[in-house]
Amino acid sequence: MKLLNPNFDIDRFFKCLHQSTKNALLLDYDGTLAPFHENPAKAFPYEGITDMLDKLMDVPGLRVVIVSGRWIKSLQPLLQLRKRPEIWGSHGLERLMPDGSYQVVPVEEETLEGLVAADEWIDSAGFRGRVERKPGSVAFHWRGVDETLRRQIDETVRAKWALMAEAWNLQLKEFDGGLELRVPGRDKGDAVNTVCREMDFRAQVAYFGDDFTDEDAFRALKGRGLGVLVRETLRPTEADMWLKPPVELLGFLKRWIRPESN
Repeated sequence: MKLLNPNFDIDRFFKCLHQSTKNALLLDYDGTLAPFHENPAKAFPYEGITDMLDKLMDVPGLRVVIVSGRWIKSLQPLLQLRKRPEIWGSHGLERLMPDGSYQVVPVEEETLEGLVAADEWIDSAGFRGRVERKPGSVAFHWRGVDETLRRQIDETVRAKWALMAEAWNLQLKEFDGGLELRVPGRDKGDAVNTVCREMDFRAQVAYFGDDFTDEDAFRALKGRGLGVLVRETLRPTEADMWLKPPVELLGFLKRWIRPESN
């Protein structure tokens, strides 16, 4: 565990957190709450995480929010929680509330045509089994592929999708384990901004994430909350703190439950 922002007072943060009646804890899923898996459908949480999330959701006044690049419907079977958390999926494009109400940002028809074209090209190139289709994006996964082959695939897919991104006004983004072609205008920072607007100004807000896509959330929270990078190795980041999963992550989350540990 390492504090990256020397101006952030972590003890003061927890003191204010335990004095406030309303707080928010936002967490990315893959790489943060769960280890990466070659098959995304088998990426279950680290041992102890499900129990920890259940306890956190029982903390009075604590709003637990999962913010993921995944399609919400592919994430729900992996969580297996007693209560329904608020979930933001597809990089802020969709939102599912604990009461079951669902919202999704409309996508322009022309942009959708570009995603369909990208998907069809992947099929024709023989990469069908490595594609994840979501509202507003198409992701290509190369996790588990031999490094030499990975570089070849990366060059091929990146070159073609870059042309498609330009033609259909899409964004080509790299993530830990692949590439994603997605609609512009939404990211995880939108989820952070919305939650912050809905909270009392005295609320303490934190975001936990591991990937490059989580940097949008860290930037959105800068100066008004705690950004925590969760990964085995440190990298350049806008986060205020770095910790390793799952032991340091679990230990840190316990502080949200037990004031006496402060």
